[in-house]
Amino acid sequence: MQQESKIINEFTGTDYLNATGPVEVGMTNDYMFRIVFQQNKFALKGLLSSVLHLEQDSITDIEIKNVVEPGVSIADKEYRMDILLTLNNDTIINIEMQLNNYGNWQFRSVAYICREYDNINRGDDYKNVLPVYHVGFLDFTLFENHPEFYATYQLRNAKDNYLYTDRLNLIVIELIHEELATQDDIDYGITKWVRLFKSKTWEELKMIAQNNECMSSAVESLYLSNTDENIRKIARERDDFLRYQAKREATIKELTDENAALTDENATLADENARLRKLLEDNGIKP
Repeated sequence: MQQESKIINEFTGTDYLNATGPVEVGMTNDYMFRIVFQQNKFALKGLLSSVLHLEQDSITDIEIKNVVEPGVSIADKEYRMDILLTLNNDTIINIEMQLNNYGNWQFRSVAYICREYDNINRGDDYKNVLPVYHVGFLDFTLFENHPEFYATYQLRNAKDNYLYTDRLNLIVIELIHEELATQDDIDYGITKWVRLFKSKTWEELKMIAQNNECMSSAVESLYLSNTDENIRKIARERDDFLRYQAKREATIKELTDENAALTDENATLADENARLRKLLEDNGIKP
């Protein structure tokens, strides 16, 4: 297990403490989110303990399964930015930051969690399958008719809600719905993590993180990553790509809606034409 450190780089401490003004790339950028928590297991432990409602001391080992090299360009802009990890050698967790709503997250997340649930070797007893969690921080409302700040979805009996298994868990945290947070969400610090992710200035980040070593460590990691030109460059490229994707999806939706409206209009005109034609025929007038 890699040794955890509350101080990422002792030589940047003063610069970090004096940092002011806007943050160039924050943690809602999925690449920056991944780099910060991939490099800083101490901060990751704090985040996981909040989200999973665990005591920090109960987390003894975190092994990231899909490490990327910081600052190295990603050829495929659609490369998965999720962090896949094993917790205490007995639980699989996939965690992601998702800003854009492509209308398919509820299906994609199920596909991801099911892939990871198939985690035993051929011939092993299925009783040994490891529990799997998929944690999504979403900057949109997953279900428009059912907004929620923190939700856990499991496999249950549709009639009486009886739990089928607790080894398949999908956790959704909607960044835009902190007003719906419960007292548990506040007590476990989930609301503070969300505010940290959404912060736009160093002053705000440090104010939220004060008195919390894991959050302070995450902010220092964010500061160090923002000083790395290559990491910053890739993070900006991700922002550009996601903006392009969002604009493209919006354009497609607009054109689809326009096409549907024209189809309805044509149908209305056809109905009106048929009505007039019948009216003429009923009055002995040949159209």
